Amino acid sequence: MSLDAAPTPPEELRNTMVDQLIAWGSLHIPRVEAAMRGVPRHLFVPDVAVEAAYAHDGVITHPGADGRPRSMASAPGIVAQMLEQLDVQPGHRVLEIGAGTGYNAALLAHLVGPDGHVTTIDIDGDVVDAARSGLAAAGYGSVHVICGDGEYGYPGHAPYDRIIVTAGAWDVPPAWSDQLTMDGRIVVPLRVRGLTRSVALERGNGFWRSRSMIYCGFIPMRGAGYCPESTVRLRDDIEVFLRLDDRQSVDPEALGGALKHPACHTWLGVNATESELGHFEFWLATMDGFCRLLARGDAIEGMLVEPMYRWGSMAVFDLDTFAYLTMREAPRGDDGTRIFELGVCAYGPQGEQLADRVTEQIRRWDRHGRSLTNTWIEVHPAGTATDVAGHLVAEKRHTRIIIRTAPAS
Repeated sequence: MSLDAAPTPPEELRNTMVDQLIAWGSLHIPRVEAAMRGVPRHLFVPDVAVEAAYAHDGVITHPGADGRPRSMASAPGIVAQMLEQLDVQPGHRVLEIGAGTGYNAALLAHLVGPDGHVTTIDIDGDVVDAARSGLAAAGYGSVHVICGDGEYGYPGHAPYDRIIVTAGAWDVPPAWSDQLTMDGRIVVPLRVRGLTRSVALERGNGFWRSRSMIYCGFIPMRGAGYCPESTVRLRDDIEVFLRLDDRQSVDPEALGGALKHPACHTWLGVNATESELGHFEFWLATMDGFCRLLARGDAIEGMLVEPMYRWGSMAVFDLDTFAYLTMREAPRGDDGTRIFELGVCAYGPQGEQLADRVTEQIRRWDRHGRSLTNTWIEVHPAGTATDVAGHLVAEKRHTRIIIRTAPAS
């Protein structure tokens, strides 16, 4: 009779996780690598199997009353990438907004060393308690864990050399700037028109400018800075939704009738690589009515023309009509790069007209925007008068966010 195999030691699982992150290009900096090899992630998620702690998915730790996660351990890949964006040095003072499990704070403590200082803050008392327990179990009890609203930072330990936000932010509140040193850096998952990027911000000439951007998704911040996205279900019998950001409003009843009309679907003969699609999203987001279509279950299997991704697609709505993007595999490039042909599908009484508008926006990108691969974000004080012609602008509570593009230098 064969004996059950011995469980894989956590150290081996941890090293395998880090080796894979390096192989996938998510981890480059030796100091961040050493931190991720040294901090026992499984101690911060004690309610899941050790193997799950070192898998490459996030781990939900605190479900919310609405069924969505309230707090979780982020996927190791985005953890590594954001730490590299942050560029923490020994001796730094760091504020983390969104304590989560405490794992990220432990990595920060490893990076700042004995001469540095880490403060992490979370709005939920039970999340704070769990983070403290994990930090104590892993030997990082020197991290200060505070229960409070991250919108206001934590002035008690300011100034900080670095601030990292591990929850989705709709705006950049003044407290973060006030509590940061003049040459400091903020890394924040910033949401603009429903599109979220982890952005490394440094001070410019009276405003913040991004030094890097990474595609990501995060649980939204709650508290004083919370700005919800609205979700409109289009029909009761199938799971098709439009998700709107930046306080857009719709007539649900009018949009709900759109699916009674046949699909207006066309392939455009416009191709894009996966990396180009990330820039293209911002280009499409300049259109009035930009949103995201979410579709599940029978909506994809039998009702809708298939959207771009498993979760849905970028979309545009107008009164009683909506249109969204589709794509299909095209022949690969000479170097093996995956290439996709873009399409547009519209539903509603004005489907053909809206599909034409979206099509023209895509063709403008193909003619003029494809070469604009240098994309950056500027965060200006609210009400600032700046030249924004041709760029995406989002007016927030405290700031005016501009996404600019230019040819690669």
